[in-house]
Amino acid sequence: MAGVNRMSMMEQVHLAGEDEDDIYGGFNDYNATLDTDDLASDPSFQKAVLRTSHGRRPPPTGFKGAAGGGAPVLGGARMGTAMRGGRAGPSSMGRPITGAAAGQDAQARPMTAVRAAGYTAAGKRGVAGFDPLNQAAGPAPPLEPKPEDSPEEKIRQLEKKVNELIEESCFANSRGELNLALEKAKEAGRKERVLVRQREQMSMGDQINLDLTYSVLFNLANQYAANEMYNEALNTYQVIVKNKMFSNAGRLKVNMGNIYFKQKNYPKAIKMYRMSLDQVPNSHKEMRTKIMQNIGIVFVKMGQYSDAITSFEHIMSEAPSFKTGFNLILCYFALGDREKMKRAFQKLLTVDLKLDDEDKYLPHGEDKQYNLVLEMIKNDSLRQIERERKYEAENCIKTAAKIISPAIEVSFDAGYDWCVEQVKNSQYIDLAHDLEIDKAIMFLKQKDFNQAIETLKSFEKKDSKVACTAATNLSFLYYLRNDQEENDLGQADKYAEVAMTADRYNPYALVNKGNVLYSKGDFEKAREFYREALQNDSSCVEALYNLGLTNKRIGRLEDALDAFYKLHAILRNSPQVIYQIADIHDQLEDSAQATEWFMQLIGVVPTDCSVLARMGEIYDNDGDKSQAFQYYYDSYRYFPSNIPVIEWLGAYYIDSKFCEKAIHYFERASIVQPTQVKWHLMIASCHRRSGNYNQALETYKYIHRKFPDNVECLKFLVRICSDLGLKEAQEYATKLKKAEKAKELKDQRASSGTRRGSGRRREGSAEADRETSASMRSGGKRGARRRPNLDDADEEAYQPRKQEVDSNYVDPLGPQMERPKTAAKRRDFDDQFDDEELGEDLLPE
Repeated sequence: MAGVNRMSMMEQVHLAGEDEDDIYGGFNDYNATLDTDDLASDPSFQKAVLRTSHGRRPPPTGFKGAAGGGAPVLGGARMGTAMRGGRAGPSSMGRPITGAAAGQDAQARPMTAVRAAGYTAAGKRGVAGFDPLNQAAGPAPPLEPKPEDSPEEKIRQLEKKVNELIEESCFANSRGELNLALEKAKEAGRKERVLVRQREQMSMGDQINLDLTYSVLFNLANQYAANEMYNEALNTYQVIVKNKMFSNAGRLKVNMGNIYFKQKNYPKAIKMYRMSLDQVPNSHKEMRTKIMQNIGIVFVKMGQYSDAITSFEHIMSEAPSFKTGFNLILCYFALGDREKMKRAFQKLLTVDLKLDDEDKYLPHGEDKQYNLVLEMIKNDSLRQIERERKYEAENCIKTAAKIISPAIEVSFDAGYDWCVEQVKNSQYIDLAHDLEIDKAIMFLKQKDFNQAIETLKSFEKKDSKVACTAATNLSFLYYLRNDQEENDLGQADKYAEVAMTADRYNPYALVNKGNVLYSKGDFEKAREFYREALQNDSSCVEALYNLGLTNKRIGRLEDALDAFYKLHAILRNSPQVIYQIADIHDQLEDSAQATEWFMQLIGVVPTDCSVLARMGEIYDNDGDKSQAFQYYYDSYRYFPSNIPVIEWLGAYYIDSKFCEKAIHYFERASIVQPTQVKWHLMIASCHRRSGNYNQALETYKYIHRKFPDNVECLKFLVRICSDLGLKEAQEYATKLKKAEKAKELKDQRASSGTRRGSGRRREGSAEADRETSASMRSGGKRGARRRPNLDDADEEAYQPRKQEVDSNYVDPLGPQMERPKTAAKRRDFDDQFDDEELGEDLLPE
């Protein structure tokens, strides 16, 4: 065969020079060497294949054998590969092609170990490109959830529910919903016990969550204490404290001591505090200091000042604070130790506030960025804490100086001077001026106006802030002394001007100026100053109250009502404000609103007799006699000397035909006003109307002995004696004629004299003014009160004036309460004035 092949090859050799013209010849000739179609049937080629390692391999699965000879036959002219389509064939290594590789678009396995991971030739036919992480397959399927009914899952959900209940309980407590907080805490405790039982049933007792149990019990005890269920709280704390598995539970004895302190069980409170102090390590100094401070306060409550001093002195040596230093001064003051009071006050002045320099809050003119930062921090929470601490320090120092100044020296003045000197030599030198102003206020509380004024005058040449404060107080003092000296109102005006010049935005200086103008009768200008004070400080209640009074005085009732409504929103339970609102509604003839506001006022001051009488008057004008009687009777119970109330009650019983009951009230009136003959005449008239003529005769005789010139009494004596057929009738008739002549003579002399005429004019004008003012106050809506049905003689004796109920003048400064004025004092003055005029007329010419 080799020879044949060589011959064939030689036949194809083309020698140079032969057929030079046919350069394209030979291309279409057939070469049997390149024919591979007969290789499977070529025995020589098959023997050569069998000698190789490939031929010695076992036949692959799916390899087609020869038809009858058993020799391996390839499934085509070429061996199938993974890159070819069609049916599966063996790989180049003789391994079978799997079914996954048989498809057209299937990805083949790498054929060699050095083949690139993830690369396949199939990508050329539309299969996905390089994807070693297999991200094209999409997201991983979700994990298979645990079954909800498994015991572990139930325990986990129950723990979560307990924690949620504890949080809800704490949030409810922070909102002030104490009952809801307690209910949530109890529910958390119940569920926690169920959780513990489930763990024990599953033999998981070693996995009990002690932290959760501690949280449940601690929250429950706190909620009991917040709801003032102290015994339950103590029992719950005991459960925690006695359980040795809870670490640091002994510190909760501080809470137990606080509960005993609230229950005023001071010995047990001290015991708990000391036990907790033993269990707090020395490294926790702040905690130990607070516990010792509690112990000192309990000793103060028990009156054991020496033991309290021991605790406070230890704190002042370890971690001094203003509260502890102030308490130490109080203990020394209780023991009366002057020298230790001084040393404690000096120690108090050495306490460091631990605050940064105040200069950092001053603006920088050129640094805009710093000024912007300053705007953000000047009112933040940290700044507010600094202000609170500074205010606490100043308050402790001022209060301590007020307490010890009368005790450390011979006089209050000298003691205060020593305190001021000590403050000037300390880091709190700015408080020296405030202490001196407080000294003036202390003089004022002691009713020493001259010393207070002299002390404040010493500040006139100080800096503007101190001078403004002193001038404001001086204006207030002179205004209060206005009744004592004539020039005081001018001095009050002067210092009010000084205070406004120093600080025009000082609302108190503007209020003082408005008060001066109010006293002078210039209500319009006073109103403007009050309004300006409110523009500078909308929370100035003095200015708002005085503005309402001024509007009421000048007849602007709607504006006054608006001002008092605003003030009522600030001072919800102020009796003065509620009374003004009710009185204005009454003047506006709004009886329903007036009644409602007076009812609110009675709820605030239920024992105010004047308010009760005012309510009785309103119901009397509305025709409701029963309600009017109830309020008048309550007013009489609280103040049985109020003449208008006594008068109304007596008239009510006369109208009701119960003259015997009316006698009691007229007797009370005769005791209050023994010089008024009309009350005695009314007593006698009640006896006569009830048919008790003998008692009436005795009463008239008593009146005649006390008031021998009374014509009405003599008339009744003549009538009764005549009806009873007594001999004294003629005697009383003679006295009656003499008394009538004397009365006529007195009237003639009173009308003939110029001086007496002017007196009558004064009397008439005073009576007219009283009637006019009463008409203005009542708004013209109230008619005359119904009087009892009496005969003509009784009518002359019974001349009750119309009841006047008005608001008394209130100091426009505001702190004093404007009380409803009853007619008792004014009526006493009127009666006294009439008696004086009568006495003057009876003097001999």
